[in-house]
Amino acid sequence: MAELKLAALELGTERIRKLLIQYAVPAIIAMTASSLYNMVDSIFIGHGVGPLAISGLALTFPLMNLAAAFGSLVGVGAATLVSMRLGQRDYETAQRVLGNVVVLNCLIGVGFGIVALLFLDPILYFFGASEATIGYAREYMVIILLGNVITHLYLGLNAILRAAGHPRKSMYATINTVIINAILDPIFIFWFDWGIRGAAIATVLAQIISLMWQFRILSNREELLHFRHGIYRLRRKIVRDILAIGMSPFLMNLAACFIVILINKGLKEFGGDLMIGAYGIVNRLGFFFVMIVMGVNQGMQPIAGYNYGARQYDRVLRVLKLTMIGATCVTTTGFLIGELAPRLAVGLFTTDEELIRLAVEGMRIVFICYPIIGFQMVATNFFMSIGMASKAIFLSLSRQLLFLMPFLIFLPHIFDAHTPWDGSWGVWCSMPLSDLLASIVAFFMLTYQLRKFRAPQPAVSAENPQ
Repeated sequence: MAELKLAALELGTERIRKLLIQYAVPAIIAMTASSLYNMVDSIFIGHGVGPLAISGLALTFPLMNLAAAFGSLVGVGAATLVSMRLGQRDYETAQRVLGNVVVLNCLIGVGFGIVALLFLDPILYFFGASEATIGYAREYMVIILLGNVITHLYLGLNAILRAAGHPRKSMYATINTVIINAILDPIFIFWFDWGIRGAAIATVLAQIISLMWQFRILSNREELLHFRHGIYRLRRKIVRDILAIGMSPFLMNLAACFIVILINKGLKEFGGDLMIGAYGIVNRLGFFFVMIVMGVNQGMQPIAGYNYGARQYDRVLRVLKLTMIGATCVTTTGFLIGELAPRLAVGLFTTDEELIRLAVEGMRIVFICYPIIGFQMVATNFFMSIGMASKAIFLSLSRQLLFLMPFLIFLPHIFDAHTPWDGSWGVWCSMPLSDLLASIVAFFMLTYQLRKFRAPQPAVSAENPQ
């Protein structure tokens, strides 16, 4: 136990560059594996079921985003709270956070799954499904929703492991899930001939196996945070703090749900079912680079949270700078691939020439502002990592609600009526334009906050860190 506490204390004493590598590399590997986890399903479904199945899978994105919103509400909020409490040497509260995470994830996971299953068909039609695609979407989501509580527990406990000083174990859990899913996908899709339903079964089984391994780790009494009696009763203050901090990613995912609905509806109106499949491919490819940046951010989170809790602001600024450099390198790489080799990337998912053409066209547009989105993502996560929930929420929603949603409503009709291109181009162009404007907003907010850090600091209350 003493060694584990010492490992946590190193967050406030070890060199920042070494810490960021130590925490970010496992998180990057884990998040890369997680994005591959999503891509594997799409690749096998595209080649094993067909191009319309990819469109059906794309229709599930809003519902998956909604499920992720509730998962991040608990997981991200709890991980940040654990990091801050460890920085304040409040080990008992950190332990109770673990117990509350288990209970909250069970309650939310089961409740969300039941409600979504009861109204699944109307939900999918609202998301843009047609008679040609709803069958694929329904088959996939029924299995995923039946295992929703497993997904919530798996993601929540992984966040706790990372925040408690076990980034490698968190990484291993994710990698194990990807490997198991990649093995089961072709067996269930091709050998058992279960189609898109087989991909969903593989997903849930892979998470169950990794969740059992997480339970084994957190049942070890030698761990700094571990399961024990007395930590599972929901504490009002802990739940309130978790939800307050987690509200930023929750609202971001909730907004993403509505955004994807608008995208799907716009693409269906101006391009048809296959255009939705093209967006599904572009979304998976873009998500790959976004997930890597999220891994860098997750490496920053415990370091920034701990040192902010310990009031070591010079170390907070150092980890922010290094994280931004790393994130920008990642998104610039995505930009280069999206502009120079989009056909090669899209070809991983399908051999259908029309679907490839549509996806390549969309990818070139969507990826045009990728070099700057890493900055915007890091700025948002930074405010969340130090408990400044309201600022993180505003930045999270600025891209989605202030810019992207109005663009998606008006630009497709403007393009269709006043340009040589159809309305689908307006849908595609809405995304890089909102990236640009949101990054400008993030720049000014972060600049203002950094000036306050460099000024003499008053005492910071853990309950009101803003």
